[in-house]
Amino acid sequence: MRPPPLRNDPSSGQFRDVTPRWQFRFRLGNLLWVPIGIFVLIGVFSGFYTVNPDSVAVVQRFGRYVDTTPPGLHFKLPWGIDRATIVPVGRQLKLEFGFTTPGATNEYQHSQEPDLERDMVTGDLNAAEVEWIVQYGISDPKEFLFNVREPEATLRDVAEGVMCEVIGDRTVDEVLTFGRAEIETDTLARMEALMKSYHMGIRVEQIQLKNVHPPRPVQSSFDEVNRAQQEREQMINQANGAYNQVIPKAKGLAAQRVSAAEGYAVQRVNQAEGDVARFRELLAEYEKAPEITKRRLYLETMAEVLPKLGPKVILDEDAKQFLPLMNLNQGTMPAPSR
Repeated sequence: MRPPPLRNDPSSGQFRDVTPRWQFRFRLGNLLWVPIGIFVLIGVFSGFYTVNPDSVAVVQRFGRYVDTTPPGLHFKLPWGIDRATIVPVGRQLKLEFGFTTPGATNEYQHSQEPDLERDMVTGDLNAAEVEWIVQYGISDPKEFLFNVREPEATLRDVAEGVMCEVIGDRTVDEVLTFGRAEIETDTLARMEALMKSYHMGIRVEQIQLKNVHPPRPVQSSFDEVNRAQQEREQMINQANGAYNQVIPKAKGLAAQRVSAAEGYAVQRVNQAEGDVARFRELLAEYEKAPEITKRRLYLETMAEVLPKLGPKVILDEDAKQFLPLMNLNQGTMPAPSR
């Protein structure tokens, strides 16, 4: 920059600036535009914001809801006029009760006093320590931000209250052993109904029971009871296995023998009926010609019996000296040599 022109003042013997006033105002105006331009640029660039693929942005103008923007790059009015709140609607979130997982980023994921959440009383007035997880997601970002002041803290209170109610309706054996799946299903249904009535914009996706056990002072005694029950169930299963192995086999054998007897009875009846029918037919023929029928029956009987008697000799009653006619040595003695 060129230095301002100076002129010697004879009255004072010093040099003074003789730059015109309009030129000074022009330079001062240039200096004022610099921060204004910087301010405008900062505002323009601060108006851009990015929404992740698993989230949406709820835009507020002077605190009032304006729009919900999808994932991607967007622009909002700067300098605090518009405010965009990122809501992870596509992410599965969880709350932990009775225990704490280190490194959790969600401040509502676990409680500061997990021991108090873990201790519960069953319906038969027994104590149990229950640890569980609530997995949830955000279904409506507008309701999630504006209908309830602290929706996740409210969800923790609702989950704890419902679980206490469900545990209180069951015995300690159901809670510790065979009733876990039913407890999860019942708790999920009740929480879904409450979320709809509160219009919190939250969907409860799953209830998962983790560690469920009696209080530590009676843990060893309860383990012994469990072992005894397991041995009892094992013996019952073994007895049922032996029963299922022997009884069906015996029933099958009995059914087989009954079927064989019924078949034999049907066979004998049919055979007897056939014999009767055959006898009746013979009787009818016999009555027509008794002598012929008698002779035919005799011959048929002889034809059936005689082949079973072996070698036979049939003699006539009037024959005399029949021995020379018989070759008694046939097949027993060799023929005489000549």
